Amino acid sequence: MAASSSYPSGALTGTRFSDLQPPLSKPVLEAIREAGFEFCTPVQAATIPLLCSFKDVAVDAATGSGKTLAFVVPLVEILRRSSSPPKPHEVMGVIISPTRELSSQIYNVAQPFIATLSKIKSALLVGGVDVKADVKKMEEEGANLLIGTPGRLYDIMERMDVLDFRNFEILILDEADRLLDMGFQRQITSIISRLPKLRRTGLFSATQTEAVEELSKAGLRNPVRVEVRAESKPLNNSSQDSGSSKTPSGLHIEYLECEADKKPSQLIDYLMKNKSNKIIVYFMTCACVDYWGVVLPRLSALKGLSLIPLHGKMKQSVREKALSSFTTLSTGVLLCTDVAARGLDIPGVDCIVQEEEYVEFLRIRRVPLQERKCSDDAPDVVPQMRSAARKDRDVMEKGVRAFVSFIRAYKEHHCSYIFRWKELEIGKLAMGYGLLQLPGTPEVKLHSLSTEGFTPVEDINLEDIKYKDKSREKQRQKNLRAKKEAQQKVPKPQKPNKNPNPAPAAMKKKTAKQRRTAQTIEDEDELAREYRLLKKLKRGAIDEDEFAKLTGTEDLL
Repeated sequence: MAASSSYPSGALTGTRFSDLQPPLSKPVLEAIREAGFEFCTPVQAATIPLLCSFKDVAVDAATGSGKTLAFVVPLVEILRRSSSPPKPHEVMGVIISPTRELSSQIYNVAQPFIATLSKIKSALLVGGVDVKADVKKMEEEGANLLIGTPGRLYDIMERMDVLDFRNFEILILDEADRLLDMGFQRQITSIISRLPKLRRTGLFSATQTEAVEELSKAGLRNPVRVEVRAESKPLNNSSQDSGSSKTPSGLHIEYLECEADKKPSQLIDYLMKNKSNKIIVYFMTCACVDYWGVVLPRLSALKGLSLIPLHGKMKQSVREKALSSFTTLSTGVLLCTDVAARGLDIPGVDCIVQEEEYVEFLRIRRVPLQERKCSDDAPDVVPQMRSAARKDRDVMEKGVRAFVSFIRAYKEHHCSYIFRWKELEIGKLAMGYGLLQLPGTPEVKLHSLSTEGFTPVEDINLEDIKYKDKSREKQRQKNLRAKKEAQQKVPKPQKPNKNPNPAPAAMKKKTAKQRRTAQTIEDEDELAREYRLLKKLKRGAIDEDEFAKLTGTEDLL
């Protein structure tokens, strides 16, 4: 839905919040006015009246369409209608979102509206904070509205019997598709099972997957479906009229195809030419963010550019500081995983760069794309990246971790028809990561992937590379000495006695064909074993450290 010329300037609809039916309370209208809003977005105009009329809703609308106010406003109005002030541990509403950052944002947006309610207390419950501290605070102070991530909300509900849900009013599931993609279905199901069935539920999602549909059936009662789409541009060279899509007409999407070893040069070239812009670059794994977060600032071409890493394995305080810093910047680059992919309100972002290979997926979804040519004058930054790795062991190790994590992420990706990991050219990929030598991953050891295009750095012993941080290097040397001493104490195994009755030479010796067959079987068995371990890792049955030990790659991590 696009803004019409008959609507007031800057408004997405001609509907004022004050025109909505049933009418909003004066305190809420005042809070909306103080927030700088007068007219509703399409999703707000459609959703607020439904929730305020005690109807369940399943909303399909893109990120950035104003969904937060679409559920915060009716939630506050529903809580306002309570006949008596709730007791400290009487929970009347829950808002669940997939990430800490999004939960924090919702919490902050909701505060001016919650402040219009007397004796209603809200609590933000997310990971990164000691759960015992959250439990203690909840026991002492209580809360009537819980806003948080599914894992922490589930944990709190498991630990606290004092929470009372008998007068529960409303449940909101924000970015429901993302909640399910991140594997929170068990926690969400458990949370819903604790709530009374006679409640209002709002499910907000950017995509309607089968899993979201199943969740809708389980958690909502006769929901009204709200679908808000933006006016889209026709596909290139297409005679079709522009239809409805969740890709706004003002969004310009380009793609660039290049060899894996050229990716960093093309990325740096793009960042150089857009230094005055505010850019978000998405990487596939946390390890990739860590690596590019340390190597990019060391490149001369990006000197002076603000580069801020952000991913889900950072400490909560570091994540909050990173997001806050980038939000306040007018120019700069946020290097992140999809922890910052949904729902966050970051003003002034000019460009988004997606490092993963989603071009085929976008084509299948008929998203309008325009090809961007590779820059002929892009600087070759691989030598600088390798130089940085030689000077600092931290850079070298982070590069190896990023490389290994990228391959594993490729293996595990649910879009296997696009992310065909067996076709990865890891030689060129390793060059693109500035690796000094190919690591001994199973894929490399078994020669199951192409190593063509990789040129190892000669005359270098990786063990001789030191940490730039002197304290870390001192600790490393201490660990190496301890390891050497431990090895010296282990007695050498005795050679087994020769078989007194050796088999005939004809029986012992195998033909070349037999040796190749045996090696192939051994390779396939090892790959099959690793694939089973990957499935366990994906299910959470083992962690990354256990996976590394079982696959013999712990030295790479």
